[in-house]
Amino acid sequence: MGDINDFFSSRNTINSISNEDRNKTADYLEPIKAFAKTTYKSIYLIDYQEKGFEYVSENPLFLCGHTSGEVKEMGYLFYFKYVVEKDLDLLLRINTIGFDFYEKIPLEERKLYTISYDYHLNNQEGKTILINQTLTPLFLTNDGKIWKALCVISLSNEQDSGNIKIYKDGENKIYSYNLKGDFWKTKEKVKLTDREKEILRLSIRGSTINEIAENIFISPETVKFHRRKILNKLEVSNISEAIFFAINNKLF
Repeated sequence: MGDINDFFSSRNTINSISNEDRNKTADYLEPIKAFAKTTYKSIYLIDYQEKGFEYVSENPLFLCGHTSGEVKEMGYLFYFKYVVEKDLDLLLRINTIGFDFYEKIPLEERKLYTISYDYHLNNQEGKTILINQTLTPLFLTNDGKIWKALCVISLSNEQDSGNIKIYKDGENKIYSYNLKGDFWKTKEKVKLTDREKEILRLSIRGSTINEIAENIFISPETVKFHRRKILNKLEVSNISEAIFFAINNKLF
């Protein structure tokens, strides 16, 4: 068994929280709990001062057969129990490179960034599943340390773990980390047209090609044309993979 302190950078150690900072968090959990009821994704909140989970949603994807309360109680010990060994090392590495990146960001911009990565979980059925996790700072201390962060879990559409990316709200760039070369590279996000986004949103609802055509007043053949363009742009093989890619890469 590893040490949960390995997940917490000494540069982000929080010894105390001011009353001013605590006042910012009044009732903030309520809208997150409400959101968790409306999404198929799993949600949990990290408290970096307490070095544990403050909230875990009831979506079973992340729970590995436990109740949300049990996972909350386990906190970071959950990772040691259910993350495959090679990916546990990966998570520790992501923790280091993530904070290295974060420390170079101006304090006033730090909540604008989200980090995304994939890792394997051994679930309650004895199967290994690849999940995507995004982590976004919610509350910072006055000196810019992360106090609380929101984590969102969904099934990954990638083939293997890693795929470390950082996004900034309002910026058309993706910062992608090369694990072998140990460096960040920057590229522009894929751009979808308004029509392509519209077709993807309707596809998320489960609409068929004919239903989409009827809804937006175009022919089924035109819908197929736009879907082919979406698949080519995103370099995926079907519309389900396209939906996962677009959501995970914040293309809407």
